[in-house]
Amino acid sequence: MSKSLYIKTFGCQMNERDSEIIEQLLAQEGYVPTAEPEGADVILINTCSIREKAEQKVFSLLGSLRPEKLRNPHLLLGVTGCVAQQEGEQIRERMPHVDLIVGTQQIYRLPEMLDRLHQGVTSKEIATNMEASFTIPPFQKLLAGVSPSPSPQGFKRFVTIMQGCDNFCSYCVVPGTRGREISRPMADILEEVAILVDQGVREITLLGQNVNSYGTTNRVAEEQIDFPRLLRAVAAIEGVQRLRFTTSHPKDLTEELMRCFAEIDNLCPHFHLPVQSGSNAVLRRMNRKYTAQDYLDKVERLRRYRSDIALATDIIVGFPGETEADFQATMDLLNRVRYHGSFSFKYSDRPHTRSAEFGDKVPEEEKSRRLALFQERQDQICFERNCEYIGETVEIMVEATSSAGLKGRTPSNHIVHCPEATVNLRPGELALVCISHAGKHSLKGQIEN
Repeated sequence: MSKSLYIKTFGCQMNERDSEIIEQLLAQEGYVPTAEPEGADVILINTCSIREKAEQKVFSLLGSLRPEKLRNPHLLLGVTGCVAQQEGEQIRERMPHVDLIVGTQQIYRLPEMLDRLHQGVTSKEIATNMEASFTIPPFQKLLAGVSPSPSPQGFKRFVTIMQGCDNFCSYCVVPGTRGREISRPMADILEEVAILVDQGVREITLLGQNVNSYGTTNRVAEEQIDFPRLLRAVAAIEGVQRLRFTTSHPKDLTEELMRCFAEIDNLCPHFHLPVQSGSNAVLRRMNRKYTAQDYLDKVERLRRYRSDIALATDIIVGFPGETEADFQATMDLLNRVRYHGSFSFKYSDRPHTRSAEFGDKVPEEEKSRRLALFQERQDQICFERNCEYIGETVEIMVEATSSAGLKGRTPSNHIVHCPEATVNLRPGELALVCISHAGKHSLKGQIEN
C-alpha cells in the first residue's frame, strides 16, 4: 500500500537536489509525493542554515505543524538538511513532536529510518544507532528505473558532482554541515546524465558547493579528472541541449575553465561567481583567499573568452569590522563588473563559525542602510544590462505556458515573457524571441515564426 510524502525545501539548489534524491529513494519504498501537508503520511522539512532567516522559518513551520501531528498521531514528521545536522538536540528540545532528525550526511538512510519508526523503534534509539559518517552513495542507482519527480520543469535537472567544502570561509557553516570536499567518479556522473536525457531532460546543471575544485581533493575517481574535463564530457552527451553549473569559488577559476565558455557550444554563457566583498581587508577576514584585484583580473580574462557572458554574484554587507570605506570598495567593484544579477544579504552570525566570535559588529540599522544602497544600484545596473537586449533575437527554452502566453529562459539565464504567443510550444522546447521590452528582472518579446 502506497504512503503519501510531503517535502518542504528551504534554501539553496543543493537542498533542492537533496529533496529530489529523498523523493527518489522513498519512491522505491512506495511513497508517493503530495503537494499539500494535510493528510500526508510523512512530512519532511529539508532545511538550510546559511541564513538566519531560513532557520527561523523552519522553526515557525514546525510549530505550525503541531496541530496536524496531534490530529493525526500516525503522521511521521522529520527534519533533514543543514539545520538538522547543526541543531539536532535543540530541535528535539524545542519541537518534541518531531519524530526524526536527519543530517545532510544521513539522507541516504531515510528509508531504513522510516521503516524502523513504523516498527515502533523510537527516534532516540535510531539517532543512537545511526552512524554519522558520510559515504558516497550509488547515485546512478537512485535513478535507475525511477521516473523523475513530477514537476512542471521536468525538462531540466540538477546533477550533484561533489559534496562538502574545504575553503573554510570564516562566516560559512558548510564545512560543518556538509563535510569536507569529496568528488563523485566521472563515470557515475555521466551515467546519471545519460539516464536523465533518456527520460526527456534537456538542460543539466552540475551542482556542488565548489564545483570548479571538482577532482582536486579527496578524489573518489580512480584517475585525476578536473572540472573542465568533466564539463566537456557531459557537454558531449547527445541530447544535452543546455549545460550550466553552480557554485564556483574565484580562487579555483582556471584558464582552462574560462576557455570552456568559448569552446563548448551548449555551455550557457552565464556564470555565478561569488565575490562577497570588494574590500581586501574584509576578504582577508572572510578567509576568501583572493584579493579584489585578483577577482577583477579573472573577470577581465573571462570576458575575453566570452564577451557576452552574463555574470552574477553573492554579496555580504555589514561583515564584522566592515568600515564605510570597505563598503564603498564593494560598491566600486559592483560598478566595475556591472553584474547582470546578484544575491545580497546582511551579515548574520551563524553557529560554530569563526566570524561569530569576531568583534566590531556592524549595527543592524547600518547593515540595512548599506544593503539598500547596494540593491538599489544593482537594480539600476540590471535594468541597464537588460536594455542592451532590446532589438536582439535570443533563444529561449520554454518553461511555462498559459492562456496569457509563455515564459522562457535564455542561455544567459534571463527570464523572457511572451504575452501574445500563439504558437503551440511545450516546456523544454526552444524558440527564437525578438526582445521588445526590458524590466529590472525580466525581458519581454515576440516569438519569431
